[in-house]
Amino acid sequence: MYLAALIIPVPEENMEAYQTWAVNSAAIFKRYGCIEVIDGWDDFVPHGKQTDMYRAVEAKEGEKIVISLQIWPDKESFFASEDKMHQDNALEVDGEVPFDASRLITGCFQQLDNTAE
Repeated sequence: MYLAALIIPVPEENMEAYQTWAVNSAAIFKRYGCIEVIDGWDDFVPHGKQTDMYRAVEAKEGEKIVISLQIWPDKESFFASEDKMHQDNALEVDGEVPFDASRLITGCFQQLDNTAE
């Protein structure tokens, strides 16, 4: 499996709008081969002394941290789907995105085999 992760600063008052946006986005990703999308709304995200998620995304007063995880079959599927979604303009959004996309962090990860033998 291949994981795509996003850390997103979302204004607290946009929680409902984010929820709608996340449901619509997940449907698009799944149409293009994503196995699962899991979103989590800030419940316990501590402020660190040196670094933390708030600083990483330059969160402003009143913003919550959201994490979004996409599970893809493999790296090749992810990148092929990304290319296809861009070609199809599937990621074009009508209306306003409920967060400042310029401050989100994204990264992709290979799954580790963490099974004990």
